[in-house]
Amino acid sequence: MAKPTGFMEYKREVPEDRPPLERIKDWDEFHCHLSEEKQRIQGARCMDCGTPFCHSGMLFNGAASGCPINNLIPEWNELIYKGLWEEAIKRLHKTNNFPEFTGRVCPAPCEGACTLGINEPMITIKNNECAIIDHAYSEGWIVPEPPKVRTGKTIAVIGSGPSGLACADQLNKAGHTVTVFERSDRVGGLLMYGIPNMKLDKKLVQRRVDLMAAEGITFKTGVEIGKDLPADKLLKQFDAVVFCGGATKARDLVVEGRENKGIYFAVDFLKANTKSLLDSNLQDGNYISAKDKDVIVIGGGDTGTDCVGTSIRHGCRSVVQFEILPQPPMERQKNNPWPQWPKVYKMDYGQEEANVLYGSDPRQYCIMTKKIVGDDNGNVKEIHTVNIEWKKDDAGRFVSVEIPGTEKVWPAQLVLIAMGFVGPEDKALKQLGIEQDTRSNIKADYGKFTTNKKGVFAAGDMRRGQSLVVWAINEGRGAARECDRYLMGYTNLP
Repeated sequence: MAKPTGFMEYKREVPEDRPPLERIKDWDEFHCHLSEEKQRIQGARCMDCGTPFCHSGMLFNGAASGCPINNLIPEWNELIYKGLWEEAIKRLHKTNNFPEFTGRVCPAPCEGACTLGINEPMITIKNNECAIIDHAYSEGWIVPEPPKVRTGKTIAVIGSGPSGLACADQLNKAGHTVTVFERSDRVGGLLMYGIPNMKLDKKLVQRRVDLMAAEGITFKTGVEIGKDLPADKLLKQFDAVVFCGGATKARDLVVEGRENKGIYFAVDFLKANTKSLLDSNLQDGNYISAKDKDVIVIGGGDTGTDCVGTSIRHGCRSVVQFEILPQPPMERQKNNPWPQWPKVYKMDYGQEEANVLYGSDPRQYCIMTKKIVGDDNGNVKEIHTVNIEWKKDDAGRFVSVEIPGTEKVWPAQLVLIAMGFVGPEDKALKQLGIEQDTRSNIKADYGKFTTNKKGVFAAGDMRRGQSLVVWAINEGRGAARECDRYLMGYTNLP
């Protein structure tokens, strides 16, 4: 453990983010960092709790509780406190291939399960993790470590998001020859094009990809399996194939007027913006601009928040975010006990920025879109909504009920649909005859990750459905382990 009385002596302290009015002027990361001395003090708060729920990685009430990749959190918290940073990164890398990603974009279910969080502010686990990996890079401890021996086995990993990268990294460590296929022009999947630069600097993604390439992994971009390269050819060219293509089919908004121009899926809006930013610092104009527009974001999750933050940086006239669910309570409720994820009201970075600019949280709760109206040229000009309440039907299920008299018209010249994803694209799956479940995900049991096709595995959102980056890493590591077992008859991968 860290300091035995640390949790009684020290208060939780997190670094302040860059001020909203400053950070909205650029696309740089908005997170700041504590000094090394202060970060060590935060490590000292980790208590001897007997059973550390923080790395349990369980599902409670449909949400993660504890770390899905089972990070050895108390161990590296102690090492931070003692100033043993090089030992800390070794412990962290035992379970997490990419702490520079999770330390920035993970919602930290580990903190929700922190034992200290029962009656005190929880440990700053996420910030401690980020501090370890950033310190390790700055000290030059993160260097290529290619395997000393190759097995002669070849593996194709389809998709270079967090599950694909984790899978490729583990298989390469086992000595296999790994090729990662990515249909975009850059490697990283949602890490590259799904998360805006101000949350995760793309130089960090490219740094890790370059490291993996130096360790012997081959990356082939601009290759879509099932289109540019028939899927059946992979089985002839490689000893095993792992599908890690993500859940990329966006959930659409089925409503009158959806055909009007100026309505986009959030993922297309965010990807185009990041690509243009990386290609030309937005000088090429190859992105969907929110400048001087009234923007409506339909969806209250993280992707919707990213749309809010991106629109503000474009210089939108206004931005409103629709959320069909009720506003979370200000304090934890009795039906949401520890170690469940605390479902309480909070403002993320996009809402904070909108609040400073426009004077209020941009989210509108319990609101439903009824129709979209366009102008004479077919461009969206307004959205008609109604407020709803949630009531139980005769079967005990919650259903939405419209509230008469709450109809409203909202001006809009840009509408962004951020309602999540419904499953993977399946052209390559159909070519191979891969079985899919009732939700259209690849049918493969968790823990085994094997499909109905011999030598073909699946991991990440493509198998489990839309989820967290940390779950994708968990699955990528698990699929690598089972793929290694299939190829070698045994496995030493964790």
